[in-house]
Amino acid sequence: MAEQGLASGCAANVAGFSLHAGVMSNAQDRGKLERLCRYITRSGVSEKRLAITTYGKVRYQLKTPYRDGTTHVIFEPLDFIARLAALVPKPRVNLTRFHGVFAPNSRHRVTITPALRNKAKKALPTGQEKTRAQKHQSMTWAQRLKRVFNIDIETCEQCGGAVKVIASIEDPLVIQKILIPFRIKFFPPVASPESTFG
Repeated sequence: MAEQGLASGCAANVAGFSLHAGVMSNAQDRGKLERLCRYITRSGVSEKRLAITTYGKVRYQLKTPYRDGTTHVIFEPLDFIARLAALVPKPRVNLTRFHGVFAPNSRHRVTITPALRNKAKKALPTGQEKTRAQKHQSMTWAQRLKRVFNIDIETCEQCGGAVKVIASIEDPLVIQKILIPFRIKFFPPVASPESTFG
């Protein structure tokens, strides 16, 4: 497919970087844009092709066999974890970098991004209403929870009615007082010095 894209002028491969522009979508086609984003951000390992052998080793089925006919690779569990750990990016490092007019500090960014976002928040002139894109700049954390983890906290599990978040309680003492009547024990997570990032 990459060769076909190169032939049609929809793809390029220069200095180790590849760009494929064969898939297009209208800005209003939110469903197609979401499918494309989910495809781009998919996991590096398919759980469907992953299995544990009877000897406790990790077996991974290859999507396409090697030239020598190999269809599966076998790892010791620690070796497999080490290979997975190599794919995890370092904490607090941006994986996507923007240049030119898409750079965060570009003064022209606000004119080309759909939600007119820029680092410097610009006040609207008096009497002017926000556009549709400005009103929908970002999702609520409940909407993000539903989209990313498929956890819907805005719908009641029992009756299917709408649920409204009225408070977010973060104080461990208050949480404890609320849970005691239900006989639910609450132990707030304690971060060990080894688990914190330097």
